[in-house]
Amino acid sequence: MKLFNVLLLLVFLCSTQTAASYTQETDKLALIEIKNQISIHPYRIMSSWNDSTSHCEWQGVSCSRQHRRVTMLNLSGQGFSGSISPQIGNLTFLRFISLQDNKLYGEIPQEIGRLFRLRYLNLTNNKMTGEIPANLTFCSELRVIELGSNKFSGTIPRQIGLLTNLERLILPRNKITGQIPRSIGNLSALKQFFIGDNNFEGRIPDEIGKLRSLTFLGIAINKLSGILPPSLFNISSLTTTRRYGLTLPNLRQFGIGINKFNGTIPASFANASQLQLLDLPLNDFEGKVPTNLGNLQKLQWLNLEFNHLGSNSSGDLDFIPSLRNCSNLYRLFFDGNNLGGQLPNAVGNLSNQLMRLGIGRNQISGPIPDGIANFPNLILLGLEGNLFSGPIPDYMGKFQNLRAIYLWGNQLSGHVPSSLGNLTSLYNLYLQNNRLEGRIPSSLENCQNLEVLDLSNNNLEGTIPQEIFNISGISMSLNLFHNSLTGPLPVEVGKLKHINGIDISNNKLSGELPGSLVDCSSLEYLNLQGNFFEGSIPLNLASLRGIQFLDLSRNNLTGEIPDDLGKLQSLQYMNLSFNNLEGQVPTVGAFRNVNTISVSGNSKLCGGIPELQLPACPLQRKNKVKSVALKVTPPLSTVLLIFIILTILYVLHRKKDARKDSSEMPSPSTPLRMKKLVRLSYSDLLQATAEFSSENFIGSGSFGSVYRGSLEQLGNKTIAIKVLDLEKNGASKSFKSECEALRSVRHRNILPLLTYCSSIDFRGREFKALVYEFMENGNLDSWLHPESFEMTRSRTLSLLQRLKIAIDVASALQYIHNHCDPTILHCDLKSSNILLDSDLTAHVSDFGLARLLPKSSQNSSQIQSSSIGIKGSIGYIPPEYGMGGKVSIQGDVYSYGILLLEMFTGKRPTHYMFRDSFDLHNYVKTSIPEQVLKIVDQCLANEEHIHIKEMEDEIGTDRLENLLVSILRVGLRCSERSTRNRIPITCVTKELHLIREAFLGVRINRINSIKSLTQ
Repeated sequence: MKLFNVLLLLVFLCSTQTAASYTQETDKLALIEIKNQISIHPYRIMSSWNDSTSHCEWQGVSCSRQHRRVTMLNLSGQGFSGSISPQIGNLTFLRFISLQDNKLYGEIPQEIGRLFRLRYLNLTNNKMTGEIPANLTFCSELRVIELGSNKFSGTIPRQIGLLTNLERLILPRNKITGQIPRSIGNLSALKQFFIGDNNFEGRIPDEIGKLRSLTFLGIAINKLSGILPPSLFNISSLTTTRRYGLTLPNLRQFGIGINKFNGTIPASFANASQLQLLDLPLNDFEGKVPTNLGNLQKLQWLNLEFNHLGSNSSGDLDFIPSLRNCSNLYRLFFDGNNLGGQLPNAVGNLSNQLMRLGIGRNQISGPIPDGIANFPNLILLGLEGNLFSGPIPDYMGKFQNLRAIYLWGNQLSGHVPSSLGNLTSLYNLYLQNNRLEGRIPSSLENCQNLEVLDLSNNNLEGTIPQEIFNISGISMSLNLFHNSLTGPLPVEVGKLKHINGIDISNNKLSGELPGSLVDCSSLEYLNLQGNFFEGSIPLNLASLRGIQFLDLSRNNLTGEIPDDLGKLQSLQYMNLSFNNLEGQVPTVGAFRNVNTISVSGNSKLCGGIPELQLPACPLQRKNKVKSVALKVTPPLSTVLLIFIILTILYVLHRKKDARKDSSEMPSPSTPLRMKKLVRLSYSDLLQATAEFSSENFIGSGSFGSVYRGSLEQLGNKTIAIKVLDLEKNGASKSFKSECEALRSVRHRNILPLLTYCSSIDFRGREFKALVYEFMENGNLDSWLHPESFEMTRSRTLSLLQRLKIAIDVASALQYIHNHCDPTILHCDLKSSNILLDSDLTAHVSDFGLARLLPKSSQNSSQIQSSSIGIKGSIGYIPPEYGMGGKVSIQGDVYSYGILLLEMFTGKRPTHYMFRDSFDLHNYVKTSIPEQVLKIVDQCLANEEHIHIKEMEDEIGTDRLENLLVSILRVGLRCSERSTRNRIPITCVTKELHLIREAFLGVRINRINSIKSLTQ
């Protein structure tokens, strides 16, 4: 270590000696080199960097008055793309560098260590990589280092302690690893130390207690472990940290969530008289909660959830009475621990300002105490997954501001209180998996904002109130399954026009299926199995174009199966088993796939595809049809002659139209054979995008850039225009591939190609562009890997949303693999090629590397060997492609599997931790089932978006882990190295649907039975 420092010092002395010979001309040449390294500068700030003016007058540049040397480089927020030139080290008078909020990539040049006058360095919110250079510690005058929201890796240099003037060290949202160096204790001037959302591990060093000037410490969302060092509590200067800080004794906010800190919660917190926020979730704290927390009279936020607190004993909740002194407390969470005993009625003595109370997933028993009635401002009440018994109190109807009630997974009995109908602000009502009885109260009609109503797995009886279907707000799910409900399904069900899922299976409902179901135009999931429904299957069910899961099994349905059901393009699973259906099973659409349909237990069915192993249909009907045909032969011959003449005339007319339209079609080399498209010119797109302005720039890809625009020819709706960079190798081929692949594709989960432009620009150069529907929510990658903490808070996908997106993508793959002729192979499936519309519906995009596979060659499921190199993106490419294998359907399945693992772990397949043979597949495989909650994307645990209580729809004793393990196992089976071991995409969609069903509350044994389909 000492030898290393000596060598660095020698380099430093040499560099400073050389710096003495630098001049104004040296500065100018360095600035020119910096400009040359910037490939994109959309705001043209560097247009002033030319010989017409002095370099000291260039925009973003400031010089000293005396020496006219560059002292400031302020180029923040200019949209730059490029790297930082090593020549920046020649600007030896620099004191201030601000390059934040750009798109810079590459590493920090080692030459920056020459800037011995530098005081301020800010590279926040770029795409920079590599390690923090140890040479940076030569800049002994540094006061501020801000490198947050990049992709820096490696460790903090041990020499950081040499920067004794440093006041701010800000490094959040990177990929930095290792331990916090002990030399940090030498930074006596340090006021702000922020390393949240990285991969730091180990203990916080005791030396941190030497930082007597520290006012802000941010360490949340890392892998730090051990106990909190006692020296930390000696830093009297700490004052505030928002979500990430520690402060004593002037502590206002203390947040160290999502780490691995263990031991007991220090009782010394009670000495922090100014404490307002105490946030310790998702750690390994154990033992009792300190009973002196009531000393924190200014406490507003207390979050202890998902630790190992308590011992399932009667004294675990002794801390609650002490909190009565916290008169400002509005948020209290201690979910997911091991707290036992009864919830004391003294809970009612807490602040009447309480808005959020979460105590779910513990071992708390006894009745729900009346004291909870004292919280008129409650917004969220979570008591789920405990052992609460007795009735649901009537006072629940008093909480006029309540938006979510979680009481599922208890032992509650009695009636569902009619007073719940007073909760007009309620969004989510989860009462499943209890022992509730009696009728469903019709007063729930007043809860017009309800999105989810789940009363499943209880003992409810009577008819379904018609009033329930007047709740216009129900958009996610209505779950009433596994009760004892009787009577018909009311025709009013058709009023739920925006609902996504209806499950009323395993009841005692009877009568005919109402045709009004077709009015539920957004329905994707319909489960009516296990009832006494009779009559025929309504013909108009085939109008439910978005339906993906349909289960009518185990009823008394009769008649024939409507042929049109097979034409539902979104359908992934249809179960008509164990009814009294008869006649010939259709062979169109979904009925051609044995993995999609089930018709067993209908003894009068016949025909269908051979895989169903049904008896052949009688020939009597065919003979009868033949005899009828013979009787009408003479008139038919006349009709046939007329038909032939009309056909000839039609063909001649079409040829004439084809010649007429030929001038509007692209040249023979252009692959488009789509039906009439709006013809566009370069001028049209130039006007639509305000001359391809930076304000309309969306992003760039492998073969070009994408812009937002609006065209009168397309109804002035917002569109996305992909402009091909034809100088890039493969761009023209990409244009052709995308057009060929999308010319006849029509699927709700594939990005629609609206039209194209193949023209000449104003300089006489070839110009090609593709025009798509605009997707308001961008691509999936930006949601899974947001670039800033603020985006993390506003752009987090819940487990249910991720599962729906996964199903959407699988549906698109199933369509292009099994229902297109020729079959389409995407060959570049990844998170950045999945676009999300305003409803977060997924659309697969970018078919620029797609290949077409004729139906005649599908037995091999392969296409010709790719001679142009590996097809796909690093991390998602199947291993056989890297060894020269042929592109195939199984290759797309592999990429999908990696994508699925990425969606639920939050880790890109190119994450720094994956090297050699250890990849994302092995990372997941070696961690489940025991460590599943450790590897799942921790954003799923962020209460601001979807609390874990909303993720774990517990059924009996099965927990969230079961659902996550089931999802990840699908991803693992898709991403097996051997193509033979990868499951078909049809099985993927089916299993994910059933996992989603379990998430929404269907019995757990159903998911186990369906798993056998892919084993």
